[in-house]
Amino acid sequence: MSVWASPLGGYPRSRVVRRALRDYERGLLGYGELERVVGEASSLIIGSQLSSGLTYVVDGMVDWHDIFRPFIESWRNVTASGLLRYFDNNFFYRIPVFTEKPEASKLVWAPRVRRYAPLAEPSGLKIVVPGPVTFTSMSINKTGYSNEELAEAIAKLLADEVKAAIEAGASMVQVDEPMLADHDATRDEALLAVELVNSIVASAGGAKTALALYFDVPRGEVYDAILDVKANCISLDVVDAPERALKLIESKGFSDHCGILGLVNSRTIYDDPVDKLVEVALRVARSSKVGEMGVTTTTWLDLIPYSYSLRKTYLLGVLTLKIQENVGVAGGV
Repeated sequence: MSVWASPLGGYPRSRVVRRALRDYERGLLGYGELERVVGEASSLIIGSQLSSGLTYVVDGMVDWHDIFRPFIESWRNVTASGLLRYFDNNFFYRIPVFTEKPEASKLVWAPRVRRYAPLAEPSGLKIVVPGPVTFTSMSINKTGYSNEELAEAIAKLLADEVKAAIEAGASMVQVDEPMLADHDATRDEALLAVELVNSIVASAGGAKTALALYFDVPRGEVYDAILDVKANCISLDVVDAPERALKLIESKGFSDHCGILGLVNSRTIYDDPVDKLVEVALRVARSSKVGEMGVTTTTWLDLIPYSYSLRKTYLLGVLTLKIQENVGVAGGV
């Protein structure tokens, strides 16, 4: 069994980046200087992942205010409104308000990939996009169209984003649908999400693709629908509710998908119990019979301070190495 690692998503801002973004918003810093600061910070974050042995790295997305904002700012017919808590975290996002079906005015990911993919070698650069159902559910729809029609329009734009990013040099695409892990999520929502995610990952060519769920564990009937996704991998948060997560995986497996386990807790600053997490990973490997396993963080790392995010990156690498070693000892469980 092959085992690899990648952080789930974005990183927090260092003090230097926070100051630069604040000065830019106040008109005290030019765009070129801001780009230099962001570029240096992103290079450091990529370097920390490479030195930790991660297979797919992210650029850190330190200039993203939240997962939706870059797309809001790159699309017509949608604006950012008031602040709302992002799930149950001490983190807020600006609510997207759609007044018509969105249209792209520029690409979000392709320019970033051209800038950062060469720095990611020999690892691959991963891009992350918000899932259409989560995007729509966390927005205000003033378009006159149904939420399903709005989600379909969002999916089309995200498919274009993915296609352009892969052509620019991205190696992996992750679609985040944390809404499907909510206990109120329905099977119909999951079916719609899978249909739309399938349309997005179809644009990825031969690149590795993943559907990521986090903040909780999906209900059984929702997970049954998720197993029909055409992404290569399914990523689950195993640490938030470990017994429910393990029970779900042991009873239903990952079908023919690569299983990605959210094991390094990115909602706490404390070190993770690496040896215990190795046992969790081996337990999943034995029960689900996956031929390939990804190891990741439970959610994006931007929920904790910058220095701790680098520590978590290191621990992710250590954990993955120990899992690899134990899988070998176990004779390829």
